[in-house]
Amino acid sequence: MRDDAKGGVPVFTRTFGTGPRPAILLHCALAHSKVWTPLATRLSQDLTMIAPDMPGHGRSAGWDPRTDLHDQVTAIAGECLGDGGHVIGHSFGATVALRLAMDVPDKVYSLTLIEPVLFAAARESDTEIFDRYIETSQSFSSALRTQDWATAAAEFLRVWGDGRTWQDLSEKEQVIFSAQMPFIHGTEPCLIADANGLLTPGRLEGITCPTRLIRGSVTEPVIGAIHKTLARRIPGAVDRIVSGAGHMVPITHPQDVAPIISEIIEG
Repeated sequence: MRDDAKGGVPVFTRTFGTGPRPAILLHCALAHSKVWTPLATRLSQDLTMIAPDMPGHGRSAGWDPRTDLHDQVTAIAGECLGDGGHVIGHSFGATVALRLAMDVPDKVYSLTLIEPVLFAAARESDTEIFDRYIETSQSFSSALRTQDWATAAAEFLRVWGDGRTWQDLSEKEQVIFSAQMPFIHGTEPCLIADANGLLTPGRLEGITCPTRLIRGSVTEPVIGAIHKTLARRIPGAVDRIVSGAGHMVPITHPQDVAPIISEIIEG
């Protein structure tokens, strides 16, 4: 465990495993590096893994609002990647992992994308599902626009959480999640409008490393549409479904996710 300045902000990183292959783990929004423990334990003989806390999460400092959020997190991830390694990301972290594979292809040995929330990709494969997602997210989006952070956090957890309701959380957890909503607001230009150009023609098609997409069988329908676009455009990408799992599949079903990652890192 250590704190270093990465991407212009102090970042806390956690190391898992002692395996011969290097890797980085990029967590979802509202989480932190420690959530990788059950999955990383199962990969510890094959991989030595660095997992950063994203800005405003865990023990890292807050993000710099003067800088594009996706740019900032990608810069942090790139520094953690160093000279190269296997890249594993979940949810928002998976969109950062995807960008690394396009920006520094020679450094990404394999790419594991677990339910990447690049909503703009869903529009390419199923406009109806994309429009329905936007429509059903109106109360969440409205709360973000009006900076009603508590309502936004409750709505976010309702769709993307681990099954707990807002009332199930402690007062401390409610305060922490509410404080992270500006981060979520900062992700929307990239995730919904593709402001960072991840879907620009030729970018996904230029990914050269082995790629696995992992999703739960009972996740949000928009995730299936996102995966359909990515599987179609990334050369050789394979879409894998974990039975009975939802969006938090790497946390709830590490015993199912680990063999899929082992499969890809072993070639």
